[in-house]
Amino acid sequence: MDSASGGGAADPSGGEGPSAGGGGGAAEGSSPAPPSRYESQKRRDWNTFLQYLKNHKPPLTLARCSGAHVIEFLKYLDQFGKTKVHISGCPYFGHPSPPAPCACPLKQAWGSLDALIGRLRAAYEENGGRPESNPFGARAVRIYLREVREGQAKARGIPYEKKKRKRPTVTATAVVAATNVSAPAVTQGVEVGGSSSSAAAGGSGDGTGGGGGADTGGAAATVAPPTTTV
Repeated sequence: MDSASGGGAADPSGGEGPSAGGGGGAAEGSSPAPPSRYESQKRRDWNTFLQYLKNHKPPLTLARCSGAHVIEFLKYLDQFGKTKVHISGCPYFGHPSPPAPCACPLKQAWGSLDALIGRLRAAYEENGGRPESNPFGARAVRIYLREVREGQAKARGIPYEKKKRKRPTVTATAVVAATNVSAPAVTQGVEVGGSSSSAAAGGSGDGTGGGGGADTGGAAATVAPPTTTV
């Protein structure tokens, strides 16, 4: 596959052809603004992938491209990588700062591959591809990227951890605290109402005041008939 794709070897690292085309658009200098760095990089990546498909044996069309072909493309790019990934038998395996060089291969870093797939996924849909048939969003590609991330984390001794979001936890705690504070106030109000009604009844001592809020309503209904009789 490397020999079949040798024609596009200069594109992944330098991208000289597409970048020159981007400069020509900026040189026109009239109405359209020059493309951003992200857009220029996305265009170079897209042209590189199309060149890879063209040099593939047998040649591939974009319509027949699948997630498996995208994974082959990512593995092909490893030959242009600059990240040292130690193999399991290397004495520096899992060492974040090796004290001496070793013969382990250089590969594309996981972060670079992940960003590349994001740009190609967007470029595919911008060039007429359907989101449901986007090969760069295939499940196999996501699994491969996760395996690369975990493998490089172990080999390089550099864990890739997601940032923890603490805001939802703080909000939930605040809501619980607010509930705990407001609950006694409501209970106290009910109890106050019950004691005032029993006082209005003249402390009848029937034992009805010993219940909860529902019993308080019953005591108030019992007090009403004597008042009417008077």
